Amino acid sequence: MNDTYERLANAIILQAVKDYRNTLKRLKKHPRSETALYTKREVERFFRSDWYTSLTTVDPEMLILKLNEEVI
Repeated sequence: MNDTYERLANAIILQAVKDYRNTLKRLKKHPRSETALYTKREVERFFRSDWYTSLTTVDPEMLILKLNEEVI
């Protein structure tokens, strides 16, 4: 993978992590927020997708677990 594509892949993953982290924080304050629950499901679906695994070798389940531990 050339450097440009690698940077793009990393930026996509980092944005998903940022979105997921912010969503978890929002859910901590507002556990019934439909918008936050939807975003959480969508980002988790991305983490478990073939696209995600084509961008990185980071285990998605470990990433989800670590992000949840970080916010709780």
